[in-house]
Amino acid sequence: MAKQLDYHTIREIFTRFQKADPAPVGELDHVNVFTLVVAVALSAQSTDVGVNRATRELFKIADTPEKMLALGEEGVIEHIKTIGLFRNKAKNVIKLSRILVDEYNSEVPNSRAALISLPGVGRKTANVVLNMWWRAPAQAVDTHIFRVGNRSGICPGKDVDAVERAIEDNIPTDFQLHAHHWLILHGRYHCKARKPLCGTCIIRDLCEYKEKNL
Repeated sequence: MAKQLDYHTIREIFTRFQKADPAPVGELDHVNVFTLVVAVALSAQSTDVGVNRATRELFKIADTPEKMLALGEEGVIEHIKTIGLFRNKAKNVIKLSRILVDEYNSEVPNSRAALISLPGVGRKTANVVLNMWWRAPAQAVDTHIFRVGNRSGICPGKDVDAVERAIEDNIPTDFQLHAHHWLILHGRYHCKARKPLCGTCIIRDLCEYKEKNL
């Protein structure tokens, strides 16, 4: 774990991220907030590419809780059986759809606590939805952010909760809205797990990673 970077260094890092990609977006396909919740829930232990492939046809016929319920668990399975843990995920999609219909008038709630109460929706999923749909400065810490945060010193922490707090505490507020997307994309395409592309990294001179590749 690298040491926590100072305010001025972090501001410079995110100034560079912003210049390179002013308005980063998530890579999970969706057509409304309901399909966003489903897509993010399905993405656990699966790639965004794999989830997008599985939901391409699903969301054409089931883009509301009512339509998802009409499709049924087996119908959902037929669409998502190429992704990991598909049976349990299909069960959760049907359960959360039923709760949305029965308890929320088919509307997706916009509080973290209410979102987390839905089957298959954890804190990370809730934060993604709050950030991407309602543009709240919520930080969804995945493996990419955890790795980048600890390697670089931007937001080090022993677990995802500590990294989330480090983002909130140390990244300037004017970068908070897009912070988790910049970090995810940096981890996915540059600061990779096995072979980080340090030689072409735009924050190489500011990063605390001790094993930088040339």
